Amino acid sequence: YKRQLSHCARRISKRGKIMTHTIKRAIIMAAGKGTRMRPITNEIPKPLVKVNGKRMIDTVIDALYEQGIQEIYVVVGYLKEKFSELKADYPNITIVENPYFDTANNISSLYAVRDHLEEAIILDGDQLIFNSDILHPEFTRSGYACIPVENGTDEWLMQVNTDGVVTSCSRTGGEKGWQLYSISRWTKEDGQKLKHHLEIEFEEKKHHDIYWDDVAMFCYPTEYEMGIHPMQQGDIVEIDSLEELVTMDASYQTLLEEAHYE
Repeated sequence: YKRQLSHCARRISKRGKIMTHTIKRAIIMAAGKGTRMRPITNEIPKPLVKVNGKRMIDTVIDALYEQGIQEIYVVVGYLKEKFSELKADYPNITIVENPYFDTANNISSLYAVRDHLEEAIILDGDQLIFNSDILHPEFTRSGYACIPVENGTDEWLMQVNTDGVVTSCSRTGGEKGWQLYSISRWTKEDGQKLKHHLEIEFEEKKHHDIYWDDVAMFCYPTEYEMGIHPMQQGDIVEIDSLEELVTMDASYQTLLEEAHYE
C-alpha cells in the first residue's frame, strides 16, 4: 500500500531526479462550531466528541505521531477552553487561537497559523483516521488526499492529467475523478505562496467568507502545481452530522431520536 502511494505521488524533475519533500509539521483545524451535530456540540467542540470511546481528534494526533510528525499546531476558536484537556494529554502540541472564528469562514483559521505552512500537512480535527499511512511524511508534490470516484459524488471533485497534475476542481462534484478530502500537504515553496495569498485574500480583499482551500484551488490556481495523494475507501471517515455519528456509534441513537422529536 505504501508503495502504491509513493508510485502515484512520484514527481520527476526535468533532469530525471525524483524530487521529494518531508513533512515537518502538522496543522489541525479545530475552531468550528459543528452546528450539524447539535445538541452534542452545544457543550463539546466537535473534534472532542467521542466515537466509540475515543475523541475524533485523538485519531488524528495519534496517526500523526505514528508517522513521526510531532510538531503539531491545533487551531481553536469555538469553546476554546475545552481544549485544555487535549493539551494535558498531548503536552507537545501548540494551541493557536483563531479570534475570527465566529465572524469568518475557515480561511481565518489558516490565516491565524499562516507562519507555519512550509512543509506542512493540514487536516481537520473532526474526522476519524483508521490508516495512519495516509499521513506518511514523504511526498513529491503539494496536493490533497483523495479517493477515486467512478459512480459520481456531490463532494469536491478534481481532475488530473497523465502526469498526475490537477487540472480542475468542481465544488459540486461530478461523475468521475478524484474526491478531495481534508488532508493536504504543502512544500516549502508552496507554503510560502499560500501564506502570501492568504494575507492578500484575508487582509486586503477582506474575503472572510471563503474556505481556505479556495485560495490555491480557485483564487490562484495557475500559481500552484497540485497533485493527488491516493487513499482507499475506509482509510478515513468524515462525520458531518448527528445522523452520520450514529452510523459510527449507536450509543448516540437516543440523542438523535430526541433531537428529531424536538
